[in-house]
Amino acid sequence: MRLAKFLAHGGVASRRRAEEIVAKGLVTVDGEVVKDPARDVGATHDVRVNGSPVRAEATEVWAVNKPEGVVSTAREPGARPAVVELVDSPARLYPVGRLDADSTGLLLLTNDGALANRLTHPRYEVPKAYRARLRKPIAEGDLERLRGGLELEDGPTAPAPVRRLGEREIEIVLREGRNRQVRRMLEAVGNRVVGLQRVGFGPLRLGGLAEGKARRLSDAEIAELRKAST
Repeated sequence: MRLAKFLAHGGVASRRRAEEIVAKGLVTVDGEVVKDPARDVGATHDVRVNGSPVRAEATEVWAVNKPEGVVSTAREPGARPAVVELVDSPARLYPVGRLDADSTGLLLLTNDGALANRLTHPRYEVPKAYRARLRKPIAEGDLERLRGGLELEDGPTAPAPVRRLGEREIEIVLREGRNRQVRRMLEAVGNRVVGLQRVGFGPLRLGGLAEGKARRLSDAEIAELRKAST
């Protein structure tokens, strides 16, 4: 991890302010003054600011049931609430990927940048399951088209498992991360999504987590996430 980021995660200052602190020669790594904010450091290094040790922030992963109208950002410049406000933690948490403001369901927050990158990188194809309520009943032929892949304006979609939950409700599993993909796929078969909820992320399921609530994942659950992204 870069030194400035290490200091920010350790609660010393913001990333930009941490860079200024480093440039002033106030930071030592293993007893040596370091003025390069990009210097790589980790938990095994003795990092100090003005002689006071800085500890790496413990990593956390949280599951949130995001309500409609809440945005998937660490901070929201407008009036809408940000998803990080739903988590009671002093850690600097960031969303893993995103859900549109008008979508609900399972969203992960973490301060583990490496894990977040692996969970969202297309190479690892971590599956995400969605339940979609539709404007009108969907025909079996349209379900087969969704399963086989569709041509969208940004290229063809990969085949996707789809199962019918009701006359106007389906569950679909995607391993891609395109913008508003479920909605665009349903529009491509002549339908429209009127309600979208993410119910699964890799091995995790939303389960009984109430809307607007959050829970911290166990070490075992985090290990399963790491396994799913390898």
